[in-house]
Amino acid sequence: MAYATLIAPADLEPRLTSPEWVVVDCRFALDRPEHGRHEYARAHIPGAVYAHLNEDLSGPIVAGKTGRHPLPDVAEAARTFGSLGIANTSQVVAYDDAGGAIAARLWWMLRWLGHERVAVLDGGWQRWCNEGRPTRDGTETRQAGVFVPHPRPELIADVAAVTQAANDPAYRVIDSRSAERYRGAHEPIDPVAGHIPGAVSAPLTENLDASGSFLSAEQLANRFGGVLGDVPPDHAIFYCGSGVSAAQNLLALAHAGLGEGRLYVGSWSEWIADPQRPVARDYGIQHRAAPGKD
Repeated sequence: MAYATLIAPADLEPRLTSPEWVVVDCRFALDRPEHGRHEYARAHIPGAVYAHLNEDLSGPIVAGKTGRHPLPDVAEAARTFGSLGIANTSQVVAYDDAGGAIAARLWWMLRWLGHERVAVLDGGWQRWCNEGRPTRDGTETRQAGVFVPHPRPELIADVAAVTQAANDPAYRVIDSRSAERYRGAHEPIDPVAGHIPGAVSAPLTENLDASGSFLSAEQLANRFGGVLGDVPPDHAIFYCGSGVSAAQNLLALAHAGLGEGRLYVGSWSEWIADPQRPVARDYGIQHRAAPGKD
């Protein structure tokens, strides 16, 4: 059986010794970039390797052009996944301690490269530990895998696509950040508050129950039915602050059986890099610079 969205701890544990299964710890904290790696060394799921968001799941930042976590190029991403022990035949399971917000980036990247056998651990590290499942300290490596990418560019949206979609009722641009960040009431990370004009709010935290596990597929389908209305999922573009946590919404969409949307990888941090792009807040659209002005 292949897992392509979520997997429960009870289903993962008996497969930890299978050579075809690759478990990847994706724990990461934006304000403490080495925190996840240190936590992995303290305790992790046995056999898991570690993937660092900045080093392994992101490409170089270009000031004034990209967001905070641009994608690596296809060849570099394929080399990274191979170095983690992932082959085209592998069943991959990613986990984190952030409601799937980081692990889903790895899930989405593998889907972008044409790999379908990848899932996120439902409930993450917290649920694994709360259920008393085994852990191991130290660091681990795996024999490199042969990973040949088969890119799917249709899963990516760029600035031009977002601008067009935000002004077309046949499309939907969806902000995955908190409602406070969407409204512009609070912005803890990026220098400009607000959202892309025309975007609707769908905080990724609403995909989870009180325990931190994902809602049922039926519940998620109802949620996204309200977000999308009559817009088909492949006409939906999801964004967040830097193209990481929005992947959790895309994971939930897929788990609901609704198909695939697109990820605006640059997200809010790329959008605001150009002061000529307007931003919206509760009190209206703000034009930050006149056309042709710095």
